[in-house]
Amino acid sequence: MSQSAEQPHAAHCADDLAAETVRWLRHLASERRLSPKTQDAYGRDLRQFLAFLTAHHGAPPSLKRFAALEIADVRAFMAARRAAGVEGRSLMRALAGLRSFGRFLEREGKGKLGALAAVRAPKIRKSLPKPIAPAPAKQLTAPELRAGEDRDPWIWTRDAAVMALLYGSGLRISEALGLRRHDVPAPGEGDVIVVTGKGNKTRMVPVLRNVLALIADYVAQCPHMLPPDGPLFVGARGGPLSPRIIQLTMERLRGALGLPDSATPHALRHSFATHLLSRGGDLRAIQELLGHASLSTTQVYTGIDAERLLSVYDSAHPRA
Repeated sequence: MSQSAEQPHAAHCADDLAAETVRWLRHLASERRLSPKTQDAYGRDLRQFLAFLTAHHGAPPSLKRFAALEIADVRAFMAARRAAGVEGRSLMRALAGLRSFGRFLEREGKGKLGALAAVRAPKIRKSLPKPIAPAPAKQLTAPELRAGEDRDPWIWTRDAAVMALLYGSGLRISEALGLRRHDVPAPGEGDVIVVTGKGNKTRMVPVLRNVLALIADYVAQCPHMLPPDGPLFVGARGGPLSPRIIQLTMERLRGALGLPDSATPHALRHSFATHLLSRGGDLRAIQELLGHASLSTTQVYTGIDAERLLSVYDSAHPRA
């Protein structure tokens, strides 16, 4: 669990409630196995809610007072956050975190938190992912795009390998940069890697031969030691590679290719899914490859494919 998640909320609640928040956050880390980012977000949302209740009622809430929450209290908090410019998706996450805390207290016999369950989740505007077209997605690893750069050749070889892995296997950037040296086979020794995704869940993902070749080129050129149990991708000084470095590389490349700002490293994951679907890929198989817990998360790509089909229809059909 992250250090910030361990901090009690004593400034905005009584000691008995502060102790329960710490126990809940530990539960999220050890039993629910939520990612550190989700733990931090849930903890931050709860701190904000407790601070709001302190101001709303004129005193820090105790465990007994918290267990007596009313629907009006929750709605007032959500309204205040929306007035502060917080968008629907963040409000939905905040409500999900508060409900998780409420369920934890109920399981522990610390009261009924029906008010949290009774409040309707805010509506959020659905936005489709913005994939990169196949041609520029393939060009991201082209050596000629990096001509004239004053960085060491091994660094842009590394970046090309990361980009190829994101697009070729549909990995999240955190998954790619979390790979250990022994996780990736050498060319000719295998074509599958085991990836650790959200919630420490593992899945098997195929890797294209040309992607393995790019990774092998990077390993051969890297001037730093890459022990089997150490990170595969390292920074200029040999430490773990920061996602920000890949994001900056993507900014340079999309400028060279004339791509929009939506062309981010994560857009390569969207491109992987969309291009598989457009070529007849099975939605269930794509769900497994992406590591989505729910098929509904993967189904967003069917909307992209439908848009593409409608676009072709509108441009080509004589009666369109």
